[in-house]
Amino acid sequence: MARDNNITIIGNLTRDPELRFTQGGAAVTDIGVAWNESRRNKETQQWEDVPSYFDITCWFDLAENVAATLRKGDRVVVTGNLKWESWQTADGESRNKVKVVADDVAPSLRWATIENGAIQRTQSRGGGGGYDAGSSASTPSSTPAYDPNEEPF
Repeated sequence: MARDNNITIIGNLTRDPELRFTQGGAAVTDIGVAWNESRRNKETQQWEDVPSYFDITCWFDLAENVAATLRKGDRVVVTGNLKWESWQTADGESRNKVKVVADDVAPSLRWATIENGAIQRTQSRGGGGGYDAGSSASTPSSTPAYDPNEEPF
């Protein structure tokens, strides 16, 4: 079945993942992701970050893996589908929101590496370039960690 509401979000976790289980035993984890859009303020001519926040739900094995691996502040790449939710508050008011049901969640490796299953943050370099696999995650390498003449297979 084709899905027309696919979405990819890249941002930072706003809270630690919350793992819980349904009455039927299915694992479910909720995460929050935020990203900033930079806009120029017309009055001050200064760049300002305008945040957007997304509620994301992960199910089954993905839920357990996200809860075991990621923490608040981690940069992630989320792919999933949009879901419209409606409910009534205790006061009888109608509420609505759009959330994301995740198909996949992965740590972003743009500013971090993973060593021994733990995410190691790196300083933003602003440009391209790699890090030496054998050195500290925050120390840039002057030479690539691979031989550029080496065959890939």
